[in-house]
Amino acid sequence: MTVPAALRDLGIDRAHAWSIPMTTRFRRITVREGVLLRGPAGWAEFSPFGDYDDVESSAWLAAALEDATTARPEPLRDRIPVNVTIPVVTPERAHEIARVGGARTAKVKVADPGTTPSQDAARLEAVRDALGPAARIRVDANAAWTLEEALAVLPLLDRAAGGLEYAEQPVASIEDMATLRRRLDVPLAADELVRRAEDPLRVARAGAADLLVMKVQPLGGIRRCLTLAAEAGLPVVVSSALETSIGLAAGCAAAAALPELPFACGLATGALLTADVTAHPLRTVDGFLPVRRDDPDPDALAACAADGDVRERWERRLAACAAITCGDTLVP
Repeated sequence: MTVPAALRDLGIDRAHAWSIPMTTRFRRITVREGVLLRGPAGWAEFSPFGDYDDVESSAWLAAALEDATTARPEPLRDRIPVNVTIPVVTPERAHEIARVGGARTAKVKVADPGTTPSQDAARLEAVRDALGPAARIRVDANAAWTLEEALAVLPLLDRAAGGLEYAEQPVASIEDMATLRRRLDVPLAADELVRRAEDPLRVARAGAADLLVMKVQPLGGIRRCLTLAAEAGLPVVVSSALETSIGLAAGCAAAAALPELPFACGLATGALLTADVTAHPLRTVDGFLPVRRDDPDPDALAACAADGDVRERWERRLAACAAITCGDTLVP
């Protein structure tokens, strides 16, 4: 696909649109799409979700441009502890997924449309059974509950899990998060209130979360994540945005550069894709992902190449975001 002139001026010489089906519906997505960009420092990923407009997506492009044109920060560790991610599946399937990769932490999706709290509880019980009493289990509601619903459901899920490590973004607003944190003992993590906020640190200043979830692409790059983490003064969990191994490696680089990493990161999502763009995709071994940088594999790229309509849509989206991003201070 065509590289916009503004990106060529930054040293981006290749752009490749890809499309990969998911193994199961996740975040209401059945097919993941995006663009890989090649620059002087290597390949990087630009893959904003479909519900992000061009202005929001420009931060994702800034992250890709930083990663493609500048060296990554010096790592403080060579592997990253990760959680296994459990989609909204049957308890039997959740039990199977939980045991893949050797992770001792599980993140379980809950509050999906069409599911009930009792079904979510059954999924948590299956994951606890699979991982044993010493494992850590966290839930992610993607801001789906009202405050009243969260107050009612979280104690149920806490019991089903045998004690939750934390609940990620159970409600949508900072005010409701702060109220929930005062009224329940379950620790709270902020995600959407960080990655989709004009001020990502407002939730920390409001005392509305015990920890922050940070995703490299939505926040504008590895270095901005590290800066925000230092300013927040709260523990950070680096998570993925359902990327290929190219994007996941950038997340691992951010986690590797954090001074402290007390929680397992949400970066082991490559298994949710039916294919990948590298010859050796990032996969969990004994609960860890390695910190490394790979190039795409030509055969894998060809197999995952987006078709004409999808490619043209991403070409237009890349051009629109480039027009915004290349005038933005986030661009290196």
